[in-house]
Amino acid sequence: MSKKKEEKIDLNKIPEEEMLKYEIAGELGLLDQVLEKGWKSLSAKDTGRIGGLMTRRRREEKKMENP
Repeated sequence: MSKKKEEKIDLNKIPEEEMLKYEIAGELGLLDQVLEKGWKSLSAKDTGRIGGLMTRRRREEKKMENP
């Protein structure tokens, strides 16, 4: 297992492009689990839900920029 996956996550050091992923995880009630055990602890269903919501929000943002 890579060392990166074993390190604790520091919310202050998250790159801006990944913030959406953490925001959605928080809205779904999964952020505590991610911070304690890492992304690998989520089920495929949960990660798929996060990815789907990220895609939807990015499309909506793009639509708002280019009406």
